[in-house]
Amino acid sequence: MGKKEQINIIAGLIDYEGSVFFDNNPIDRLPANKRRIGYLFQELNLFPHLDVAANIAYGLRVQKKLPNEIKASVDELLQIMKIKHLSSRYPKELSGGEKQRVALARALANSPRILLLDEPMNSLDYRTSKYLRTEFKILQKKLGITTIYVTHNFYEAEEMAERIAVLDKGRVEQIGSPKEIFFHPTEAVNDFIGAPNILTCDYCNRLSFGLIEVKCGDISLVVSSEREKIKKVGQ
Repeated sequence: MGKKEQINIIAGLIDYEGSVFFDNNPIDRLPANKRRIGYLFQELNLFPHLDVAANIAYGLRVQKKLPNEIKASVDELLQIMKIKHLSSRYPKELSGGEKQRVALARALANSPRILLLDEPMNSLDYRTSKYLRTEFKILQKKLGITTIYVTHNFYEAEEMAERIAVLDKGRVEQIGSPKEIFFHPTEAVNDFIGAPNILTCDYCNRLSFGLIEVKCGDISLVVSSEREKIKKVGQ
């Protein structure tokens, strides 16, 4: 069973055996539209014939919300996602990062209890992806929504997650904090992520452009803060 099947099960989009629990309560008997789950598809699936505001409002209209409620919700999400200036544009007129923001706003429109993100940064360049990950972490903390973030990029998972579940062919190989997964991986997980470079240093100095200078005795190195873990002596 792949990761897409598993999040589709959580969303109630496909038939399955077993049970799905949220807050210790089973949600198996709830149809997809009653589970209050926001889903950001890997393909985004924005409606090309609708402008940004109408894309965000789509789910609210399906639920037959009052026009003033729809407008208030859409205006708030446009503001939160910093895309108010794009409200009348169509998907073909947007950049990859802008489309991502619109799709996320649409996923949040129905005030979900759970947010599912399927490889949300997969099609973006590194700079845009890094910026949006930072923005989303701030937003997620502010909204306090339980979020399942699916990615094949371990460093992306490490940056975004409080807890990580490593799956291989539908089987959970390890669950833990990023620190536990990174520094104490199981044998199967270690084969997947590789052994981390653990360097005990005497001094480190954060430079610009995501770089860190570390000194170990007479040796001085410049490493990427994205890819390395720095641990000072005595910590």
